[in-house]
Amino acid sequence: MRKIVFVLLAVMLSLSVLPAQKGQPGSFVVGENQYLLNEKPFVVRAGELHYTRIPREYWDHRIKMLKAMGMNTVCIYLFWNIHEQKQGVYDFSGQNDVAEFVRLIQKNGMYCIVRPGPYVCAEWDMGGLPWWLLKKKNLQVRRKSDEFFMEETGKYLKKTGEILAPYQIQNGGPIIMVQVENEYGTWGHDSKYMEIIRDDIRVAGYDKVQLVRCDWSSNFYKYDLLGVSNALNFGAGSNIDNQFRKFKEMHPDAPLMCGEYWTGWFDQWGRAHETRDVNSFIGSLKDMMDRNISFSLYMAHGGTSFGQWAGANAPAYAPTTSSYDYNAPIDEAGFPTDKFYAIRNLLKNYLLEGETLGDIPENPEKIITIDSVQFEKISNVFDQLPKPKQSEDIQTMEFFDQGWGSIMYRKIIPACNEKQTLIIKDLHDWATIYIDGKVVGMLDRRKGESTVELPVLAEDSRLDIFVEGMGRVNYGEAIIDRKGITDKVILKNSRSETDLKNWMVYNFPVDYAFQKKHKFEKQKANGPAWYKAEFKLDKTGYTYLDMSSWGKGMVWVNGHNMGRFWKIGPTQTLCVPGCYLKKGKNEIIVFDIASPSKTVISGLDHPVLDRIVKENADKHKKESLNLNGVNPVITGSLPNSRDWQTITLDEPVAGQYFCIEAISPQNANDNAASIAEIELIDAQGNAISTMDWKVLYADSEETDKYANGADKLFDKQESVIWQTKIGDQGAYPHQIVIDMGKIYKVKGFSILPRTDSSSRGMIQNYRFYLQPGKFKIE
Repeated sequence: MRKIVFVLLAVMLSLSVLPAQKGQPGSFVVGENQYLLNEKPFVVRAGELHYTRIPREYWDHRIKMLKAMGMNTVCIYLFWNIHEQKQGVYDFSGQNDVAEFVRLIQKNGMYCIVRPGPYVCAEWDMGGLPWWLLKKKNLQVRRKSDEFFMEETGKYLKKTGEILAPYQIQNGGPIIMVQVENEYGTWGHDSKYMEIIRDDIRVAGYDKVQLVRCDWSSNFYKYDLLGVSNALNFGAGSNIDNQFRKFKEMHPDAPLMCGEYWTGWFDQWGRAHETRDVNSFIGSLKDMMDRNISFSLYMAHGGTSFGQWAGANAPAYAPTTSSYDYNAPIDEAGFPTDKFYAIRNLLKNYLLEGETLGDIPENPEKIITIDSVQFEKISNVFDQLPKPKQSEDIQTMEFFDQGWGSIMYRKIIPACNEKQTLIIKDLHDWATIYIDGKVVGMLDRRKGESTVELPVLAEDSRLDIFVEGMGRVNYGEAIIDRKGITDKVILKNSRSETDLKNWMVYNFPVDYAFQKKHKFEKQKANGPAWYKAEFKLDKTGYTYLDMSSWGKGMVWVNGHNMGRFWKIGPTQTLCVPGCYLKKGKNEIIVFDIASPSKTVISGLDHPVLDRIVKENADKHKKESLNLNGVNPVITGSLPNSRDWQTITLDEPVAGQYFCIEAISPQNANDNAASIAEIELIDAQGNAISTMDWKVLYADSEETDKYANGADKLFDKQESVIWQTKIGDQGAYPHQIVIDMGKIYKVKGFSILPRTDSSSRGMIQNYRFYLQPGKFKIE
């Protein structure tokens, strides 16, 4: 009798929607219009957590926070470049012990979706791809044609399978789905490449679990991938029925899932702090719940991109801040926000049979402040240079086997009795130029700067070009993002133009061991320098370092790299976890390459994420755009639709500069204008690369309250738009002028209106201008 009862109990447990105990096999499959967990309907309510952005000491707490918010699943990226920082050397231990993270998910009664890449984006350096790939000339990524990339990808995926495949639900673990690549539709449409990645994932050991892919509603149909479920990604405030309309037409029997429901957005240096309204966010989430649509919140808790790991977007180049708070439901330090409580209050009404809403766990850390820390010990870079290397040609960091940090190029240039121009092609990413130790100019890749005027040189002089490499681009064509100077340096005067050769090169890595080895003394700073101090604590906890008086650089606390700071904002603080502090004596080292106004740091009990130091060069507005005598290539009207609209010209037209002019809105009472994306189409029907596009003029753009500048027209981020300035947008017409970098034959263009639930700024009538020469901007 006992044996019968035991068997019945085992059968009942296998049919439960609660996670199977370790060692008890389960199942998760695609059913008709629904997912089936152990043969019962299951709605995935997932939240994204990144083990790399959360100190290991807090993993368990953050997982419990997700469960308390109403989630039944945790979604995780794997970051290839943090696990294989040197080719062939893998690290899945300590902070990188993702298997332990997955075990904690199961221990807390939750399921797991694993997204191993190889590419993941995630505002992470190079989208998760390892920097050492860049040592190969003519590297291509995410393409089957590059044998080196494909071979290394297969090795990496196999390694992740060794670590995580035992935790598939069919083996009694919590992993219910594994994702194939990531948002590939925004990159390409090579089904064969995706098939290879799918097969590599299977061969790696994920041979039982349900596979899934994610794309956008505007591009999911660009390629096919058999045997893989589909999910669509979109943001807060989206119209749910519109997002899934085309998908349902093409896949009427498939379950619906939002693979990434963007709870907020990431911040970029020099741009407005990003937020997403809680009401619009909750509205779309409720719409999904009412329709039994599965979802994953991206991010549920963002945390911090410690060290060098924050990435960048392009075009235009826009590095991401170290704070990955993301305006998420759980803040950077792990505390609940208004969004957290709104989600919890909503999802309590949608729990499945057998589920309960967990209690909100107490954060293991309190918020503390630290007394002001005064820095008196300094180590000047020019006084303690590392051993140099010789290089005939300019080479990037990767050539010198350096993954991250700064690099300095030095040579002697001859005397000249006139001013000269130094031309740097191409700078990645921020440079200070010195002549005999004195600053003569600074260049910023974000602004497309490349030239510095040198003074008259009475005698031969020492030229130093100190370059900081910021985050590698993690999205789009520019992801091949080598650091330093990527082409050449030219010295130009009235008599000659010289390609400078024979450099002394100095490397400055980000490793703590490199920072601490320098000799610190009480002295004045002279150019870029390290600053060192100690402070004492009688208790530990989370704190925020106020970096607003410092210039640009990185901070190490007790050997832990807290990430980048930059006085331009919007982030003015660095988040320091309590587990990185200790009672008694603590050490802090600051590397500042742009000279602080005060060498003091205070600890705050709150982050400062929204303070920008304005840069006039960021404004595209001039006095006016003169279109008198310029004939539009086409004049037309857009339908009142949220879909991509393609306009085809009768014949291809050659041009380098184009202007999109909004003549009137869909709503007659609306003076605003907005566009999510624009693409130009060449004579062969292909989208023209936006890599070299620059905004020359915008009559109005919102850069104060939101990061909705004119360059958002071509950033390939559909949820982030260009819109005219809120409260002061002026009257129609509204115009934007863009330089494509060279002449193309243009056959047409496509426009994507804003895709959220707002109709503000929707354009009806337009004019499109295209010409080889510049427009008259006064």
